[in-house]
Formats: sequence, structure tokens, C-alpha cells
Amino acid sequence: MSTVTDTPSAFAGLTPLPPARGRAGFGGALASEWTKIRSVRSTVWTLAAAIIVAVGISTLGNWGQASHTNLSAAQLERRDLVARSMFGIMLGQLVMVVFGALAVTSEYATGMIRTSLSAQPRRLHVFFAKLVVVAVIAFVVGEVISFASFLIGTHFWAEKGVHLSLSSHGALQAVIGGGLYLDGAALLAFGIGAALRHTAGTITLGVALLFVVTVIVNFMPDSWQADVDKYLPANAGSQVWATQHTADVGTAFGAWAGFGIYMLYAAVALLAGLWVFKKKDA
Repeated sequence: MSTVTDTPSAFAGLTPLPPARGRAGFGGALASEWTKIRSVRSTVWTLAAAIIVAVGISTLGNWGQASHTNLSAAQLERRDLVARSMFGIMLGQLVMVVFGALAVTSEYATGMIRTSLSAQPRRLHVFFAKLVVVAVIAFVVGEVISFASFLIGTHFWAEKGVHLSLSSHGALQAVIGGGLYLDGAALLAFGIGAALRHTAGTITLGVALLFVVTVIVNFMPDSWQADVDKYLPANAGSQVWATQHTADVGTAFGAWAGFGIYMLYAAVALLAGLWVFKKKDA
């Protein structure tokens, strides 16, 4: 019986494939992670929910407070209405935790992480490609939330005689800081997710660090609160989207010092996640 190998003329005219050269690089990993994250519906809906929840809560909160306040314009000007206009960030951060968690844990839940590491065995490339994509997307969405909340919220205070704009004292830094704060929440969850590899556990721990612990500390003795409260991630980080800083409990740090402490939590989580991602099997 004749076989294909008996008739080499059958391959006449075919151009052989060039030999494979080099190894998969960071650019390819980055493109792959961008494709994956934008093609997953849960990611798109989570980011949409972050915008709707944060901007919506900011709008409702500012409308309600401005509509029912009896304070004069002079009294209102002594309050941090810039931070008040972006109040929805406090709930938006919880949705960003979900986004940061899903960005890394969803592949473990489906088993696709093994496919990803087979296609790109250089684990550091995969980890940092995911990290860059999450950081950029979270920053863009965070700034959309921050700017939209500010521009809508200040409209209600303008009706009360307080006119705020991005050129107002500290306003531009606070609005940009609001987006950075939300970005930090996503990165914190990303690091925890890489370490735990479990979606529910990651979201639970992220929400606990940013929200639950802050509530629990309020039940501590006042002398303890003075020493602990200001170092909590949410309290320290929120200083970057405030325009007024006092020596009160929880606000002893300035904008960037507080944000630095906040990002230190994220950095520790990311280092733990990197170690697990590199050392343990998928």
C-alpha cells in the first residue's frame, strides 16, 4: 500500500514553516490578558455596576443633603463638600474589590489558568500582565466615577450658593485622588485573589479590610481608636480625596501620606500574591 511518505512529490510547491524562534514575551502576555478581561461579561458588568452604584449613590446623597440642609452658604463652605460630592466612592470601592478579585480568581475557578500558563510558561509575565491590565482599567473607571460624581454632586450645592469647580482649592487633587483610591481597592483585591485563589474568600477579605474592620474599630475604647483608626486602609486612603485634613481620629495623615499607607496594604497583598503565583502549582 502506498503512503504519503512514499510520495514526497505530494509536498512539491509547499513552503515549509519557519522554525520557531525566541520565547513568548511580555507584550504577547499583555495582549492576551487584555483580550481575556474585556471579553468576559462578568468583568464588563462589574465595571458598569461600579460606575452606576458609585455615581448613583453620590447623586442621591448630595441631592438629599442639599435639599434638606438648613445651613447657610457660609456654613457649607466650611465643610468638605468636594469629598461629600464623591461620597459614593465608599460603596464603589466594594464593587472594585469584586473586579480585582474576578480578574485573577475566575481563571482558577474554571481551570483556564492551566491553559494560560501552558501558552505562556513564564509566570512573572502572566502575573504582571494581569496586574498592568487591572491597574489601568481600574484607574480609568475610577476616574470616570470620581469626575462624574464631583460634577453632578456640586450642581446641588451650587443651588445653595456654594459654587465649586475643579479650580477650587484642593478640588482637582481630590477628584484625581478618588480615582486612585478606587484603583488601589482593585489592586488590593487582585493581590489577595492571587494569594487565596478563591473568589468568595478574596471578596470577603477585601470587604473586611476596607469596610468591616473600620466599623469594628468604632466599638473599641476611644484611646484605642486614636491609635488604630488612622492606620486602617479606608481611613488612611480616603484622605487623598479630601480637601480638609484635621488632627481628629482617623484623619491624622495628609492626603499623600494617608494614600501611601493605603497602598502599602495593596503592596503587601500583591507581594503575597506574586509569591504564591510563582511558587505553587496552578
